[in-house]
Amino acid sequence: MSRDPRYDILFEPVQIGPVTARNRFFQVPHCNGMGHALPEAHAAMRAVKAEGGWSVVSTEECEIHPSGDLSPYIEARLWDDDDIPPLALMTEQVHAHGALAAIELTYNGPTSSNLYSREVALAPSHQPLKYGYPHQARAMTLADIADYRRWHRNAAIRAKRAGFDIIYVYAAHDLSLPMHFLQRRRNQRSDAYGGSLENRVRLLREVLTDTKEAVGDTCAVALRFAVEEFLGEAGISLDGESRDIVGLLADLPDLWDVNLAAWYHDSTSSRFAGEGAQRPFTAWVKQVTNKPVVGVGRFTSPDTMVRQIRDGVMDLIGAARPSIADPFLPRKIETGAIDAIRECIGCNICASGDMTSTPIRCTQNPSMGEEWRKGWHPEHIPSLPKPSRVLVVGAGPAGLEAARALGQRGAEVTLVDAARELGGRVTRESRLPGLAEWARVRDWRLVRLQTMANVAIYPDNRLEADDVLGFEAEHIVIATGARWRRDGFGRSADLPIPGFEAAGVFTPDDILDGRLPEHGPVLLYDDDGFYLGSVLAERLVQAGLDVVYVTPEDTVAGWTTNTLDYRHIQKRLRKLGVQIITAHELLGFAGDHAELACAWGGARRTVACASVLTVTARLPDDGLFQALAARQPAWADHGIARIDCIGDALAPGLIAHAVYAGHRYAREFDDARDPVSRRDSVPFRRRRFVAS
Repeated sequence: MSRDPRYDILFEPVQIGPVTARNRFFQVPHCNGMGHALPEAHAAMRAVKAEGGWSVVSTEECEIHPSGDLSPYIEARLWDDDDIPPLALMTEQVHAHGALAAIELTYNGPTSSNLYSREVALAPSHQPLKYGYPHQARAMTLADIADYRRWHRNAAIRAKRAGFDIIYVYAAHDLSLPMHFLQRRRNQRSDAYGGSLENRVRLLREVLTDTKEAVGDTCAVALRFAVEEFLGEAGISLDGESRDIVGLLADLPDLWDVNLAAWYHDSTSSRFAGEGAQRPFTAWVKQVTNKPVVGVGRFTSPDTMVRQIRDGVMDLIGAARPSIADPFLPRKIETGAIDAIRECIGCNICASGDMTSTPIRCTQNPSMGEEWRKGWHPEHIPSLPKPSRVLVVGAGPAGLEAARALGQRGAEVTLVDAARELGGRVTRESRLPGLAEWARVRDWRLVRLQTMANVAIYPDNRLEADDVLGFEAEHIVIATGARWRRDGFGRSADLPIPGFEAAGVFTPDDILDGRLPEHGPVLLYDDDGFYLGSVLAERLVQAGLDVVYVTPEDTVAGWTTNTLDYRHIQKRLRKLGVQIITAHELLGFAGDHAELACAWGGARRTVACASVLTVTARLPDDGLFQALAARQPAWADHGIARIDCIGDALAPGLIAHAVYAGHRYAREFDDARDPVSRRDSVPFRRRRFVAS
């Protein structure tokens, strides 16, 4: 295959100050839960992106001083010279693939925690720390400002010594001191750094100048700036001072990286924002500056990318999430393998790694975060040493990925599913409001499978134990998924809830199968706490039903704080007119009403409802596996070496868990160790600390 000439413009070099990006693909800074704690894993993850064709590969936020400690979040660090070698691991591996390495220096002031360093945080003015820690940041003196400038300059010099080609000055996401000085709500100073816009821009101008003087001979200096905070006059906005700020600094940085604040606006999930959603907010910047501009928009379509360039919106296609879902996205466009692009679905599971201080994960790309830990590559899997015949039962996310990866390894695979339409829960959930892009999990795998002559697919075939034994494959994989419980058992209810055996009780599976309550109001009981309850509420409202949303938690969809959906969900449900009752457990359903109890005091209340939709827990659909396990003595007679249960059929979880389970099965398929040895060993590399 060869590159489509329509996309040639994407592979033109771009001059950024003293360095040159070999093409227009720019992996902008993104968090990953590895940072200073797992430098080998971080370097390997970034290196794969450089190998995949990204001309610039950036770090995440990089702390420059202990008084800007971001614990418990695991970011990069350049506190002193001892932090240079871990970051040099990354630059060496990125450079080995011909890409530029960029670093995002940050000092977060009142959005720091200092939980590890125990230093006092600094801010433009006295103010509480933003993220709920019961401590305050103190107002900076002029001496503090001089210290900060020196810390930033020293960090830039260390970054240059570590081998970085582009040094970021960070003024975005409501997370960095230069932005806090810009904000009138945070900057209440009356000296030369406060008051007028020119004064509030002063620190950012000085830091840009300091950085260019310190490293600008060989390193480009980028400015990451949030043009809109959606806070009206209280924040940076297009209707306020945003355009003036860009105008005052127009050609000072070598590169403008423009986006939205806060992070939940910049990386909005696909449920609430489509590809290129930031264009209306950032397209004007190139009209103000002569320097190149990079922006983001969860770009996965090369046609959309080309439009951004030709329309003068940006010079470089920035990406975080698309580079996570497919580190080889640029290379696939370059070689004409457009159909092979593993498109980001915008679920934001990647963001949950940073939010939970754990290594990054991706629903589409199960190798993300495993490049060093397990040695997994997103494109390459070793071929099997000998031919193997495998039957995969179930074509949901786990079964599809197991079949695809096994097929890539050269196994003879038969994939069978009871449903006429493949994809399992992915297919069904992608029909819900806002989740259409999730179907990419199914579609990418089906396209790959259809190119494999060694894979046969049989939908609309329900297999029983005798059918499986009679197939006489060497290896059987059961990936039959899970079903939602109807009895109300879950995190808050240790026993079935009285009245849930009634006809008026529905499960998510009923809604996904098209069986909706005929009358409202519907009491939706969400003891799951993630996205599905709120999506189902939206679906019921679309059907014209009144919805009362009840949860035993203190907030709606609490775990979605980790995927940046939380605020959007709160606003959506209220806009739809959904009645919300938090911190209440559901005690019983009587056909025309439900009885609730306050989770914190037990006070009871009655809520009128015609039906209940219970979103609590799931049970594995493992009947076939259990039937086969009961007949294990007969396996050898049918030529069966192993039967494994994976994904939701083993332990229900996220779609990301199911995809990972399928991929892991295929990767470890030829592990010759006995089952006990496999279970007793640590299944990945760990960083070793040796006492000196």
